[in-house]
Amino acid sequence: MNGHFPATNELPLRDIHLPPNPPWWPPAPGWWVLAAVVCVAAVLGWLLYRRVRRARLWRERVLAEMRQLADRHARDDAAYAAALHQLLRRAAWRYAADAHHLQGDAWRDVLAQVPIDTATLDTLMTLEARMYQPHAAFDRAAVEDALHRWLHAAWRRIQPMEAGRA
Repeated sequence: MNGHFPATNELPLRDIHLPPNPPWWPPAPGWWVLAAVVCVAAVLGWLLYRRVRRARLWRERVLAEMRQLADRHARDDAAYAAALHQLLRRAAWRYAADAHHLQGDAWRDVLAQVPIDTATLDTLMTLEARMYQPHAAFDRAAVEDALHRWLHAAWRRIQPMEAGRA
């Protein structure tokens, strides 16, 4: 070794070869995880959308029925009270399976499962009295307002009646 390097054009060197590009398939494990997360999020989003949509449609249907009842029974308070009472019992069925035939304190207890004030409960209890007593006190606006308050509170707090039944 004489410490002398040969000139670069004398060396038999080849150009640098890069490795081939990675194939696009199969994707890396991170892409599989991301795809699974996106699929699960899409399914959960769709289920949530269905649930919210169903609840919204139910609310709209109940409120539309209340308006129809008010129009249909514009002059007959007893029939209007009976129709609103029936609507209230159908809504209360979510809290008690036997809500359709309860009366008195048992019916009040079912209505009290929804967190509302006692004035609203008392107003709703006048529906039962007005159905059967032709000259009982009946304030349409107060009863409609109480029914709206009870329904809105019930919509916010829906619980199944029994485990496994929802």
